[in-house]
Amino acid sequence: MGINLSEMPKLGFGLMRLPEKDDAIDLQQVNSMVDHYMKMEKHYFDTAYVYHGGNSEMAAREALVRRYPRDSFMIATKLPAWAIKEESDIDRIFNEQLEKMGVDYFDFYLLHSVEEGSNYDTYVKYDCFSWGIKKKEEGKIKHFGFSFHGSPELLEEILDAHPEVEFVQIQLNYLDRTNPVVRSEALYNILHERNIPIIVMEPVRGGMLADMGPDIEARFKAKRPDDSAASWALRFVASLPGVMTVLSGMSNEEQVLDNIKTFTDFEPITEDELAIIEDVTKEFLSIPQIGCTACKYCTPGCPMNISIPDVFRTINTMRRYPDDWRSKNFYRGLKGRSGSASDCIGCGQCESVCPQHLPIIQLMKEAAEILD
Repeated sequence: MGINLSEMPKLGFGLMRLPEKDDAIDLQQVNSMVDHYMKMEKHYFDTAYVYHGGNSEMAAREALVRRYPRDSFMIATKLPAWAIKEESDIDRIFNEQLEKMGVDYFDFYLLHSVEEGSNYDTYVKYDCFSWGIKKKEEGKIKHFGFSFHGSPELLEEILDAHPEVEFVQIQLNYLDRTNPVVRSEALYNILHERNIPIIVMEPVRGGMLADMGPDIEARFKAKRPDDSAASWALRFVASLPGVMTVLSGMSNEEQVLDNIKTFTDFEPITEDELAIIEDVTKEFLSIPQIGCTACKYCTPGCPMNISIPDVFRTINTMRRYPDDWRSKNFYRGLKGRSGSASDCIGCGQCESVCPQHLPIIQLMKEAAEILD
C-alpha cells in the first residue's frame, strides 16, 4: 500500500536535537514542545536508534506514546548499519526499538544513512531491504524506506533494484543545492522524476540557516519583517513539488512555535523571494564555513571526548562575527566539559560516521591552531 500524501503533515518533528539539562534530555521541556506541535492537524515524529546516545526513542515514549493515543501521530525510526555485526542483530535492534518506544509497530521505518561504503554494504550483505518488506508484511512497519547520504548514481542504482521502496529521506536546503558532496539538487530531481515521496532532513542546515548574521538576515526582514530566517529555509523546501514532509530538529519551544507559525496557512515561496534566496546563497557561500550540521554522530565514539560539532560551531561563528569575543569565551567553557581541538589523536572514528564526509582530522588541526 502506497503512502497517502493527503494524510502526511508538511512539518515533521525531528527528535535529534532535543533540549538537554544536566547532560540529559530535558523531558519537561520536550513534553511542552510536543504539546504545542500536537495542536496542529497532523503529526509526524522522526527519531533513530542512535540519537541522543540512544535516549531519543525513550524520550519519544515518555513525551508522546504514553501521553497521546497511538492513532493520533505517526512515528519513524531507523536501523543503524554500524550497529549490525551479525544477522541476528537486526531483529534484536528492531525489537529493542519497539520496547524502548512502547509501541507495537512503526508508521515509517528507514535504513539509516545509506551511502557508498560500509553502510550500504552492510544493508546488502544482510538483505535488509527484503527484511524490511517482511516486517511490513508482519504489520510491524507500515511504510519502508531509507535515509540517504550517498551519490546520485548510487541512489538510482538502489531505486532500480528496489522498487518496493516507498519513500526516501534526503538532506535538502537552499545552501546545499550545488554542494559537490551533498548534491541535493540532483538527488531531489531523481526522486521527483520517479514520483517517490521525499522527506527532507536538514532544511535549516543544522541551524546554520537560522543564524546567518545581521547583514544577511536584513535581506529577509526587508521582504517579510515578521518572519525568521529559519522560516525562509523551511518554506523553500516545503514549496518544492514532491516533498512530502519537512523535518525540523526543534530544540526549544521558541523554535516549535516559529515553525508552527510558518506552516499554519502555509505560503509557498514566490519568484521574488526565490531571487532573494539566490542572492543570500551567493553571499553566504562567500563566507568560509565548516559544513557541520551538528548531528553528533561523531561524538559518542571519540576517545578524547571532544565535542567536535561545538568546536566547528566556534570556528564558524568566529568567521561570521570576527569581532565578537563570545566565541572564544564559549570555547573556554567547552574545554572545561570536554576535550579541546588539540587533543585530537587523528584516529578517524569521526570521519567514518560523518554524513557530510568532512575531513575532520584536518579541520581539528586547523581549529587547534586558531583556538588552542
